[in-house]
Amino acid sequence: MKAPQFCFEMMLVRQQIGTVYRLARVGIRSCSSSTKQPPPPPEEDEGEGSKRKPETKLMLRTELFEHVSQKDKRTYIDMVKVFEGRSVHRRNHVEFIYAALKHMEEFGVQRDLEVYKALINVMPKGKFIPTNIFQAEFMHYPRQQQVIIDLLEQMEDNGVMPDYEMESMLINVFGKKGHPVRKYWRMMYWMPKFKNLSPWPLPNPVPDESLDLAKLAIERMCSVDLLSQISLFDTKDVADALDQTWIVSGQSSEQSELLARHQQKPVFIEGPFVIWLRNRSINYFLLKSESNPPAPQDDEDQDDVRNLRMPFVGIGMTHTHQPPKAHQVGFRRSVHEQEDGTIFAICCTGSSTKDSLLSWVRLLERHGNPCLAQMPVLFKFTSNVPDQLKVAASSEEGQQIGSS
Repeated sequence: MKAPQFCFEMMLVRQQIGTVYRLARVGIRSCSSSTKQPPPPPEEDEGEGSKRKPETKLMLRTELFEHVSQKDKRTYIDMVKVFEGRSVHRRNHVEFIYAALKHMEEFGVQRDLEVYKALINVMPKGKFIPTNIFQAEFMHYPRQQQVIIDLLEQMEDNGVMPDYEMESMLINVFGKKGHPVRKYWRMMYWMPKFKNLSPWPLPNPVPDESLDLAKLAIERMCSVDLLSQISLFDTKDVADALDQTWIVSGQSSEQSELLARHQQKPVFIEGPFVIWLRNRSINYFLLKSESNPPAPQDDEDQDDVRNLRMPFVGIGMTHTHQPPKAHQVGFRRSVHEQEDGTIFAICCTGSSTKDSLLSWVRLLERHGNPCLAQMPVLFKFTSNVPDQLKVAASSEEGQQIGSS
């Protein structure tokens, strides 16, 4: 009986100690609240026209890239290192990364993987790693994760494929459950698949010279016919040419035969059309005919089982008496014969003017297409073309040039 009584007495002692402790805490709080000094009154403005001074630290970090005379990769990396060395906590790093992404194109580093790694390295390590499933799914530290997702999207838009070092950097910042790491995994799944998928590989970066771009563009468009030949002409070889420029022309032997078969019907020079080679574009022109008549179509339903025919005997397995259809023989159209016209040749010129296109027609006439001398040539432009020269062909050549 002594043991239960002893336990009961100990419980009473604990309750009394707890009561005394709570009373002591209430007393301490009341004393501390009474000894607090009242807050200082708000300072009056010096004048009616005085305004609040803007926060200069944030402005300096976001406008850091604008007040630079020499804009190159080395300067860009140095400014990122300056921001990293200013403070251990690296406050306002989100605004700094957004400002750095905005000015990438000015510095010419929008396709440099090293620069993107330097911006990811600005983020503090270990602080943004989620510790439970709720933080992982509900985007723990959303602004910090979103800025890196925007960085990865800018990489994707510029065709920059990340590497495995970037994965370890993202895991050190956000952990394996972070949304930027998931975005990285999706990029590493799809981007290698599309990197070498094009059948027309291009150098990276593409050349800046217009002549080199024209050669790449004509080779790509003439790849539909393996017998196509790419020719480089100079307008100096034409007697009355005023524009001194180059011409890249593409034509196959089949196109020359189609042009000779065209007889004395008019041909058209259409364009300019635009072709893109990565981030570069160039104009090209077509030498083509009028719209071709549609191919004859057979109205007979091949899936209709009510009128079956035996091909070896020539009789039908049906009781209906239908007149036999006349057999039609037609030529199979080539790849150059489209519904809107037959394409005879294609070219890119250095000036894209009417005079350079007229020189192109004369050069085609010299190089395997003498039938152009008896064909009227008409210009049919889809957009504005510099109208520097209007030349009427001589009566000896028999050309008629006009604009539709």
